[in-house]
Amino acid sequence: MTQLERILQAQGFGSRKECRALIRAKRTKIASEVCENPFAEFNPDGFEFEVDGEVWQYQEHAYLMLNKPAGYECSRSPKHHTGVLDLLPEPLQRRGVQPVGRLDEDTTGLLLFSDDGQFIHRMISPKHKVAKVYEVTAKHPVEDAQIAALLAGVQLRDEPEPIAAAACERISECVIHLTLTEGKYHQVKRMLGAAGNRVEALRRIAIGGLELPEYLPERGWRWLTANELDMV
Repeated sequence: MTQLERILQAQGFGSRKECRALIRAKRTKIASEVCENPFAEFNPDGFEFEVDGEVWQYQEHAYLMLNKPAGYECSRSPKHHTGVLDLLPEPLQRRGVQPVGRLDEDTTGLLLFSDDGQFIHRMISPKHKVAKVYEVTAKHPVEDAQIAALLAGVQLRDEPEPIAAAACERISECVIHLTLTEGKYHQVKRMLGAAGNRVEALRRIAIGGLELPEYLPERGWRWLTANELDMV
């Protein structure tokens, strides 16, 4: 059993003092009833509560997906553009979630967040080779020879060996789905350039077996389910 103020603190609603004041201000409900006692104890497993009318469920660790729009920087300390964390509710920001890897400012699509360091490391570590699928819109029609080059490996500047895509599927004349298991700087753009084309638009549509849901709008986010966590 855990005191309510500690539960709220763990979920990003502030320090213990701030959470105690929040509860005593009658801003918290349990089972639709106002709870003014910050020391009331509850089993945190599956525990649901409301703060200012919004329902939350206790999560030991946060695992989230976001449909990232263009114009946002994947950094906790952005320098040139608005930080992507600004798209998440304040409690999630305060509990320390961070982007799992990075997407360029102009790249859109599936972006994961977590406050679980081991999960983040596993997802971004090159040795785990977690597949990422990108929908690439090219400036020019993508030729068979270019697809063959991407699959065989193209030489990038400052890389000792050619870099190959894990898969490459033509969707239309200028659109391909490119699967990578590495996360090098501007990798998709550099690879397409090395193959003799140019990226006009780039969207990540899958990580591992987890696909970006069609119903999730740009800027929209949601929690990952247990089954989805197994997919990545």
